[in-house]
Amino acid sequence: MARTVGSIIGGDGAPSAPGGKLEARNPAHLEELVAVAELGDAGTFVEACRIAREAQPGWAATPAPVRGRVVQQIGRIVEENKERLARLVTREIGKPYRESLGEVQEVIDTCNFFLSEGRRLYGQTVPSEMPDKQLFTFRAPVGVAAVITAGNFPVAVPSWYVIPALVCGNTVVWKPPEYTPSSAEAFAQLILHGGLPEGVFNMVMAEGPVAFEGLERALDEGLVDKVGFTGSTDVGRRIGELCGRHLQSPCLELGGKNPLVVMPDADLDLAVDGCLFSGFGTAGQRCTSLGTVIVHDSVHDEFLSRFAAAVESAAIGEPFEDVLYGPMISERFGRRFEGWLDLVQPHHKLYGSSATGRIGTGNPREGFVGDPDAGLYYHPTIVDGVTMEDELYGTESFGPIVGVASFASFDEAMALANGHGYGLSSSIYTNDPKNVFRFRERISAGMVSVNNSTSGAEAHLPFGGNGRSGNGGRQAGIWVLDQFTRWQSMNWDYSGKLQKAQMDVADVPADLGFRLP
Repeated sequence: MARTVGSIIGGDGAPSAPGGKLEARNPAHLEELVAVAELGDAGTFVEACRIAREAQPGWAATPAPVRGRVVQQIGRIVEENKERLARLVTREIGKPYRESLGEVQEVIDTCNFFLSEGRRLYGQTVPSEMPDKQLFTFRAPVGVAAVITAGNFPVAVPSWYVIPALVCGNTVVWKPPEYTPSSAEAFAQLILHGGLPEGVFNMVMAEGPVAFEGLERALDEGLVDKVGFTGSTDVGRRIGELCGRHLQSPCLELGGKNPLVVMPDADLDLAVDGCLFSGFGTAGQRCTSLGTVIVHDSVHDEFLSRFAAAVESAAIGEPFEDVLYGPMISERFGRRFEGWLDLVQPHHKLYGSSATGRIGTGNPREGFVGDPDAGLYYHPTIVDGVTMEDELYGTESFGPIVGVASFASFDEAMALANGHGYGLSSSIYTNDPKNVFRFRERISAGMVSVNNSTSGAEAHLPFGGNGRSGNGGRQAGIWVLDQFTRWQSMNWDYSGKLQKAQMDVADVPADLGFRLP
């Protein structure tokens, strides 16, 4: 029986659905109703922020090591429920079960890392230029954090915001995607059972435009101090503009058109493996998914032949089986992907199967695992001959489509790698250290892989991009602490007299023997 899921504010479920109801269906088996979301309205979001504001001083006063222990408990509870949560993620968004297990493990890793940060929210002592005076710096929580995340990673990505925000002494209002209500509720309950006081963590189930209206009102009322957003570049721009009006800097993790460069000396089989996973894992529905493979002319044909063969033989279908990828997350993503296929132009060449679009009995794929007509399955598509003038080159297609471009010189490769304006993830396949360091120096992306895919992140390494991919904010590791704390400086003068900085500084005793004319 499908669950009914609503907002959770102050530890209690919201009693009504002023924003209406939304059905969430299993994209691999559309006849299966997974959950019904009872949606809030803008007022629901504002009320959650108000409750979080009231709870924040008490949570900030809780010693940071104690806050870290709560995060530790959350991690342990998630670990105890790893398989159940992963299965729920797979049912709700169609992610292959093995990938879902990895996603839940990311939550556990994040909790394990930030447990220790509760004892390491370091400040510094700084030498003063005056006697009998000490200078200090402290990390202080920002206050209330509003976090809005996407559905392709319904539990891992929220943990990158929520866990460090809590350790740093902030309270949180989380707006998950409305089309993953069951995963969101399960994750929220696991967090709440870690021992958080009422109001410290709140979840608002609402549609995007409604949540934006609520965020705008909450900012106008001074109820939100930090916004974290993972989603599209267009929405990220709007959130950036909104926060800018309140002199706030949001943490924006946006889209990508991630390049992978194949040099003449690359191990082509290894490069094919990397392209297969980063291009088609999660059906290409990751912000770090491969956008364009940029291949040297001398190995282009051989690489493309091997890549097409690998894609053609890859298992696609039922996500609880051993497959490369399953369905699109929801019908909205399927429809949008069909629009991206319209970007394929006559001068492009399609490799692998000539079939494109939705897989079904009328448009079959050989070796499909399961019933293709039951879900939202789409053919993998390789498009060769992509140039910088093509719309496909600069569009984040968010689906199982990979472009291929060729280059003759390293400068040409770098122009192709950077020219679209995104700067999230990137990769180069080469065995020449000179190529590695030249690529690292010139790529605009915030993340660089060498002989590895564009996808994949570890909980203790900074995650984020630049340009159209974000505003430079970073998640994960110690670097995310700067998103959820403010630096505070303090000077303590115990000389018993007023000492004026820059005015009462002692003279340097040595006479260097030089005077201005």
